[in-house]
Amino acid sequence: MLLPAGVTPDARLLLISRALRALTDGYVAILLPVYLLALGFGTLDVGLISTATLLGSALATLAVGRWGHRFRQRRLLLAAAWLMAATGLLLAGLDDFWPLLLVAFVGTMNPSSGDVSVFLPLEHAQLAETAQGEARTFLFARYTFIGALCAAVGSLATAIPEVLTHGGMARIDALRVMFVVYGLTGIGIFFLYRILPDDRPNEQTAPGPLGPSRGIVIKLAALFSVDAFAGGLLVNTLLALWLFERFEVSLVAAGHFFFWAGLLSAGSQLAAPWVARRIGLINTMVFTHIPSSICLMLAAFADSLPLTLALLLMRSALSQMDVPTRSAFVMAVVTPAERAAAASFTTVPRSLAAAVSPSLGGALFAAGWLAAPLVACGLLKIAYDLALWRAFRQHEERSS
Repeated sequence: MLLPAGVTPDARLLLISRALRALTDGYVAILLPVYLLALGFGTLDVGLISTATLLGSALATLAVGRWGHRFRQRRLLLAAAWLMAATGLLLAGLDDFWPLLLVAFVGTMNPSSGDVSVFLPLEHAQLAETAQGEARTFLFARYTFIGALCAAVGSLATAIPEVLTHGGMARIDALRVMFVVYGLTGIGIFFLYRILPDDRPNEQTAPGPLGPSRGIVIKLAALFSVDAFAGGLLVNTLLALWLFERFEVSLVAAGHFFFWAGLLSAGSQLAAPWVARRIGLINTMVFTHIPSSICLMLAAFADSLPLTLALLLMRSALSQMDVPTRSAFVMAVVTPAERAAAASFTTVPRSLAAAVSPSLGGALFAAGWLAAPLVACGLLKIAYDLALWRAFRQHEERSS
């Protein structure tokens, strides 16, 4: 059951909001390259717009972490919901590259498989206030799982433009309808947030600098940034573009693939704590990541679509097991007083690193090097895994 009776009404609203956003993110990541190509843009333009979305989200997350405590969290959430509405409606109504690039940078569009929008830190802060101890851990695990599961279901909505096209609507208009739905979802989320209690401004100052764990956190942030940069070479928008360019996969088939990939990813995140309990956090992060990267590189050279999809699905079943274990490891190797600062310091560099690489991936596609982003992503991730294991395997006992 996705929304058990035990959660508070406020937490339930936040989980419903996460589900709605994930449903729209699930199809937007796939439709975005199709829409941009239909508007007459090239693969490099797709990469640049993907980079703009990630870079804008990273800077917004940084701004929320630095100055968000000065404002009521509910008001920030309401503003984010209106921004989501404007993003969808403007993308549906604009045709020129530079306005679209600006909307991508300022808006809430998410081209990746995870939640990288400004909603994430705001909803996390609200969730943290609704429960304590193990109940809080349960809520965050459910929040992550719901996001992954609903994103998988949302990917099936990529079939809707095909249905509208067969019904007589122009293809470009059918695609615009989906972005309008994205915007209307933002309006619906706005009314959900309005039900939340109006909190008082947080009088606490921003988190102070790191103390005893500074060296560990800086090293982790640097390694996580390598992983994020590698992942940015093949965000879902670019992976969909690769499938379209390499195998001429239909939009419906792509939606089905991302549905199953999302289900496997969601299941793996539920399995990650069980695996970590037996082999440790670092070993779970590393020894599930390396096989997933190998599958990705093999998929780059597979000569048939069924084999390629099988390898990519195997990758999805393993590649996200490091998400919950990574967060748990960071919280375990720093002192309690440093946890807030450590979370911010390891998250923002990841977001910035991930924002740089989609434009590079799009450029490689535009140059005709279709395998290059997949191979580069796999090699960089394996290098990250080996460096992480070598640097932090001695911390495993401390993190258990």
